[in-house]
Amino acid sequence: MSKSITIIDKDYKKWIAKLSSRYRKSQIKAAIKVNTELLKFYWELGRDIEEMHIEKRWGENVIKSLSIDLQRANPDAHCFSRTNLYYVKKFYLLYFSSFEKVQQVVGQIQKGAKSVNLQQVVEKSEETANQLLSSLFSIPWGHHTLLIDKCSNNPDKALFFVQQTIEHGWSRSTLLNMLSTDLYERHGKALTNFQRTLPSETSDLAQELTKDPYNFAFTGITGRHNEKLLKDKLLDNITKFLVELGTGFAYVGREYSLQVGNREQFLDLLFYNLNLSCYVVVEVKIGKFEFADIGQLGGYMVACNHILKKEGRDNPTIGLLICKEKDRVQAQYALESSTQPISISEYELEQFYPEKIEGTIPTIEELEMNLMNNIKEDR
Repeated sequence: MSKSITIIDKDYKKWIAKLSSRYRKSQIKAAIKVNTELLKFYWELGRDIEEMHIEKRWGENVIKSLSIDLQRANPDAHCFSRTNLYYVKKFYLLYFSSFEKVQQVVGQIQKGAKSVNLQQVVEKSEETANQLLSSLFSIPWGHHTLLIDKCSNNPDKALFFVQQTIEHGWSRSTLLNMLSTDLYERHGKALTNFQRTLPSETSDLAQELTKDPYNFAFTGITGRHNEKLLKDKLLDNITKFLVELGTGFAYVGREYSLQVGNREQFLDLLFYNLNLSCYVVVEVKIGKFEFADIGQLGGYMVACNHILKKEGRDNPTIGLLICKEKDRVQAQYALESSTQPISISEYELEQFYPEKIEGTIPTIEELEMNLMNNIKEDR
């Protein structure tokens, strides 16, 4: 047997690295295509099971017979167990209501509108339906079985987690953890004045980035605490803090100094949101919300706009006020008094937060490995 030759040339090593990267990318593309085609098949199979009324037509044991016959006809396939066929049926039923909503909107427009371009409406509805299917087919089947179990009667919640999984590259275990944190129920629920103070094209996105309450259980604080201790713990766990804040947040600084006139002002916590292209000033208050809190935060935001915001690059600064407790009426009145885009939320320390958040901010290698492993398991 001939001995292998070790080549130490730098160009050769770079070429090997490029070839390896190219191969991994080709494998990922192939895996994604396999996953997409499999889920398309599952969708169509679930549609057949439902639209053909097979249980009414051939009896309540037909799924068992279908499983046996499909496995006999396709001996190399591992996706035709009776349990999996029931999941396939539930997969279609869970999301089909979302397609029905699109069709209902088109039907209402067709009935009541005279000046609307119906062709454009129909095309738009078809585009929406195709985008929905594309999202469903973009995550592994194992993720869908979790969503079917946890969101069986709530398609909107399931679709929310589909989009979150796509956006963050969540593994199956991370998705399971996130399903346990009431993320859907808290998402976008903060009191804000964004509709009035932000352009229409960004107000909805800004609202979606808020939560109420924020879950700070990862800080480990269980007893009495002051604002300094809470902020210290938030920054000691900055990765989890960024995950809790949401998509696109980048940390800029704490007690960020701005020279305003003859005085130096210090912004509690300063972030930049890449999706909104704006600075975000975060004020954390350990007590009840007070009217004065809005004035203080608003002043910091105006200073940030004058000193940090770059014309043509940055959008107006947004403020997040996170307090231990708020009176909703008082908070709403305060928001109406301000011309600055501000949200008001509470925070909690006691509720469960997943200790393991691997995959919530994944590396490229982790994304590739998770996708490959999940698809291999689900085939």
